[in-house]
Order: sequence, then structure tokens, then C-alpha cells
Amino acid sequence: MNLPAVTQLSSIWNLLLESALRYGLNAVLAIVTLLIGWWLSSAVSNALDRGVARAGLDATLRPVLRSVLLWLVRLVALVAVLGQFGVQTASIVAILGAAGLAIGLALQGTLQNIAAGMMLLFLRPFQVGEYIGNGTVEGTVDEIGLFATKLTKADGICLFVPNNQLWNGALTNYSRNTTRRIDIPLGISYQDDPAVVIKALQEMLAADSRILSTPAPFVVVTDYADSTVMLNLRAWTTTSEYWALRWSLAQQIKPALTAVNCSIPYPVREVHITHEAGAKSQVS
Repeated sequence: MNLPAVTQLSSIWNLLLESALRYGLNAVLAIVTLLIGWWLSSAVSNALDRGVARAGLDATLRPVLRSVLLWLVRLVALVAVLGQFGVQTASIVAILGAAGLAIGLALQGTLQNIAAGMMLLFLRPFQVGEYIGNGTVEGTVDEIGLFATKLTKADGICLFVPNNQLWNGALTNYSRNTTRRIDIPLGISYQDDPAVVIKALQEMLAADSRILSTPAPFVVVTDYADSTVMLNLRAWTTTSEYWALRWSLAQQIKPALTAVNCSIPYPVREVHITHEAGAKSQVS
């Protein structure tokens, strides 16, 4: 073997050895970086999960935050690994940003529901077990999810409502406050004495222990309609007793009026038929 051939083989060997050392070292560093990134993502996400649990946040929110932080740290680790092999990380970030924008535009409605779900979980305008309504739908909250909230309607039907529909409009929470007010309008005859009726209804309210003393219940005359004198019965009770008390009072009102010889009138309409004076008879 001549000297030029030996020199050429030696150069090739040195090049291969240098490349193997360089890429081998990069591979080892990449594996180490990946392992550290995976371990760090699990450690950080577990720490966040424990902190959220101590803070008492909703159970639905905990796995979401944990997963987001977990894959965020892992994504940073993957970008760092690619950088070990000379890949331009700036272009990777640009590609990921463009892909995220495209996905966001394609799933705009879904992302709005996710964002609304996060706001519902953080601000808690309602919780599981409370009865809510927004003018379109209402029911008892069974579950608050990222995309939709599960309700059970008063008739027992299960209803899934997109979070965006609950977040972007006025919402009534019927269960949040501990007390509720009952208003029952009723009419009495013009022949009946309103003072007698008011006294009878006041005694009826005072006899029911479910009615709160503060604010005090009362009955007042509110209007004079065509055939009735309108009254309004108002009382406060606990939220849990609201419907039972309202139905009970509605049942007691008529006997209470009958006991004082008063009644709830029904509408009366008088019809007068008049004939034109001096009407001419038809001539055939």
C-alpha cells in the first residue's frame, strides 16, 4: 500500500472518529436533556397539583392545569434536544406558532368553550348542586366540564350546555343566597273589606314557622283592577324551603279568605244590546 492511500484512509478514519465523537456526545446530551425534562415536567406538574389541591380549587380544574404544565415543560425539553443537533429552534417555534394559529382558527368555537370553562372554574358563579338559569335553560348543576356544563332540569332531563353560553350572558343562581322572597299576588272582591283580608292573611303567615321574622312578612293592597282589588303577599324564607312554603301558602289562601267570608272573584263582563231608535223596516 502506497503512502497516499494510507494518508487518505487515515484522514477518513479521523473524520469518522471526530463525527462519531461529536454526534455521540450530542446524542448523550440530548438523552440526558430529555430525561431531565421528562422528570422535571412530572415534578413541577405534581407540585402544582398539590398546590391546587391545598388551595381548594375545583377538582375539574386540577388535571387540566397539570396536563398543560406537564406538556409545556416537555415541549421546551424537546426543542432543547433538537437544538443539540443543530436544528434552528427559531424556525421550530415559528412552525409551532403557525400550527397553533391554524388550529385555533379551526377550533374557534371549541376554544371559546374551553376559555369559558376555565373562567367558570376560577370565578365560580355557580357550583355543583346549585340551581341556575340564564333565561334559555335552567337546572341543577351536576358537573362543570371544560367544554360543557351538565345540568339536570326540574323534570329530571339531563342537559349539556356549552360553557360559552353560560359565561357570555346574564346568569341567575337561585341557590347561592341562603334566603329567598316569596311574592303571591291575589285579588278580592270590591264588596270585601281589604283590612279584614289583610288581617286574616297576616295571621296565616304568623302561624307558619318556616317564614322568617326578619324581614317581616306583610300583605298590602297594590292595585284596583276591573273586577278585583289586588293584594300582594310577601314573605322571606330559607332557600331550601322556598318551593314547599310557596305551594303551602297558595293552598292556605282560599280557606283563610273563606273563614272571614271573603272570596277571590272571577272576571265578570256585562254585555248591553241596544237597538237604534226609529229603525226603518226593510221594504222588499
